[in-house]
Amino acid sequence: MPAKFELIAPCFFGCESTAKFELTRIGAENIRVEDGRLSFCGGAEMIAAANLNLRTVERVMLLLARYKAATFDELFDGVYSIPWEEFLPADAAFPVTGSSLNSQLTSIPACQSVIKKAVVKRLMKGHRTTVLPESGVEYKVRFMLRKNVCEIMLDTTGEGLHKRGYRRNAMEAPLRETLAATIADLGRVRRDSLVEDPFCGSGTLLIEAAQKAMNIAPGLKRRFAAERYSFVPAALWAEQRQKALAESKLDVGFEAYGYDIDPAAVAQANANAKLAGVENRCHFEVTDVATFAAKPEAIVLTNPPYGERLGTIEGAAKLARTLGQQMEASPCAGLYAITADMDFELHYGKRANKRRKMYNGMIPCQLYMYYNAPKTEKMAKPMPKSGFDGKRTHFEKK
Repeated sequence: MPAKFELIAPCFFGCESTAKFELTRIGAENIRVEDGRLSFCGGAEMIAAANLNLRTVERVMLLLARYKAATFDELFDGVYSIPWEEFLPADAAFPVTGSSLNSQLTSIPACQSVIKKAVVKRLMKGHRTTVLPESGVEYKVRFMLRKNVCEIMLDTTGEGLHKRGYRRNAMEAPLRETLAATIADLGRVRRDSLVEDPFCGSGTLLIEAAQKAMNIAPGLKRRFAAERYSFVPAALWAEQRQKALAESKLDVGFEAYGYDIDPAAVAQANANAKLAGVENRCHFEVTDVATFAAKPEAIVLTNPPYGERLGTIEGAAKLARTLGQQMEASPCAGLYAITADMDFELHYGKRANKRRKMYNGMIPCQLYMYYNAPKTEKMAKPMPKSGFDGKRTHFEKK
């Protein structure tokens, strides 16, 4: 059993820089950033720390092997070479899932079968048994084939890390908690920030902002697959939970206010905030965006209705236009709006200081960032001349 493990944390595109900062903060070593994932090193305690504390990644996986596999024989041999008996007890259940991209081995079921067979052979040899009942703890084996390079991993998380435990039900087209946490970071939410959301839905953006400001570890109210793994001592989980609890800052000055026209959404947001332990910091009310007036010091984080949340594109454009008018009437510290509407700037009436491409699940989005930029700030590329006058702040009908 190695003293240190190599771990892999997949994340949505656009979340990598925030995730790297989080990993640095919890003491991860050899952090490497790729598109849509990060790899890092640490001992068994890092498995617990990463699952409990990371806000912006989807799961934490333990890398067991990385090797070339262009044939089924190579695939089998690589899996068989892993000392599975050091990780899995003789009665472990070990389902195999995975993916293949740009590789010779394209059949997922066939790869699953070969990998399963190799694990069985190695476990039988390692545990000196001819029977593997698979009646015990489940160890989820994952494989990833990319350009004929295979990675074999153990999933230490279980249900995705976006499942914090506070959102029992969600409104239509919900924003992923991990993505909301990234937006709160990009919006520079701090422990004394005032945050508002005129389209709060079930409250995810404000709840994640509150937990970030109060340094409440996102995994405190849930359990993880590796809590049952024999090679990660229970004492390490208890130690890391206690450490996370001790680092919470419940006496901060943070406040958040969310508004939505749907009373059911507001009721749900209040219920979610209570489950998340931030009900004293997050306040939700039934209000139309047409009456929204941001406070001068506020950071506005929002996910304007679009697509599934709104019946027509025209309706979404109208809401964005109304939001732009209200924000011009009541300027604030900054607005960070994530939406799948690629014409949001046109509808909102103003070019963003900065844009970032992100994904909410499989939905491509843009985060439009508006703030008082320093003179040296690199602005987003100018809008096309048709419909936009660079000397003005709003679009005009021809």
